[in-house]
Amino acid sequence: MNVLWLQAAGCGGCTMSLLCAEAPNIFDALGDAGIRFLWHPALSAETGDEARALLDRIAAGALALDVLCVEGAIARGPRGTGRYQMLSGTGRSMLDWVRDLAPLARHVVAVGSCAAFGGVTSAGGNPSDAAGLQYEGSHAGGVLPAEFRSQAGLPAINVAGCPTHPDWVTETLLLLAAGALGPGELDGFARPRFFAEHLVHHGCPKNEFYEYKASARQPGELGCLMEHLGCVGTQAVGDCNIRPWNGSGSCTRAGFPCIACTAPEFEEPRHAFAETPKVAGIPVGLPSDMPKAWFMALASLSKAATPERLSRNAVADRVAVLPAPKKPRR
Repeated sequence: MNVLWLQAAGCGGCTMSLLCAEAPNIFDALGDAGIRFLWHPALSAETGDEARALLDRIAAGALALDVLCVEGAIARGPRGTGRYQMLSGTGRSMLDWVRDLAPLARHVVAVGSCAAFGGVTSAGGNPSDAAGLQYEGSHAGGVLPAEFRSQAGLPAINVAGCPTHPDWVTETLLLLAAGALGPGELDGFARPRFFAEHLVHHGCPKNEFYEYKASARQPGELGCLMEHLGCVGTQAVGDCNIRPWNGSGSCTRAGFPCIACTAPEFEEPRHAFAETPKVAGIPVGLPSDMPKAWFMALASLSKAATPERLSRNAVADRVAVLPAPKKPRR
């Protein structure tokens, strides 16, 4: 399976994340499955005339394109020309290249939230008029029209995240190579369900604190980050805490709130990321399927039943009170 990877407007962080894949690394994982990069701007030896000739062959249909991967949002400015971002040496904008190559590809994959929805690249007034491949924020239709389908009959597959988890990229490509990723395996935003059917909340090491609403109040404290520090892991899709990054890491494991980076428009929440907006003392960002009245009742009961161990540890930067050993039966 041949993969062409283009880097558009973004930081390149998804490629850096991909290179952190372990056991096996990215090259062994894909190579053993018969997946090869036709070209990747950061990983391939070809550059200059060689890279330009390869792109021309693909555009002419002389070289099969199984997967077009795009990392980063696509700058459409100024005035829809895309000339804010030219593909060096080709005399053409990245916008033109993507629109020409996408219909030729058997599959199109947006790598990261910038490529999927516009992401951070489109924030702050979006002066470059950046958009995702097939979404502009949460609205269908971006650089490619909402009705676009690849030659395999799928929309652009949105492997969202900022950056995206390396395993999400490799698993998506492996499933495509095996012919095992169809419309039923994508969610409502065309994200692969193998990670989008989970919440970041699942497997979070702070779940015991969450259950008792024992909350941290300052960064670095051990308690749940939802009530005061902006965590939206109960609403954000991703299996980050089920398969941690590099075997051990995630945002919440490191003490930072989940900011729902796999979701469209996460980049502008209209409040500080590490701050929980509230109305009458009630967090606005409750789990989407929990009525506020239920949350208030549950929170009141949970706080009343909070063990002293959790109350003290929640506002400490390390475990202050150990779990009490169970007394033996006589």
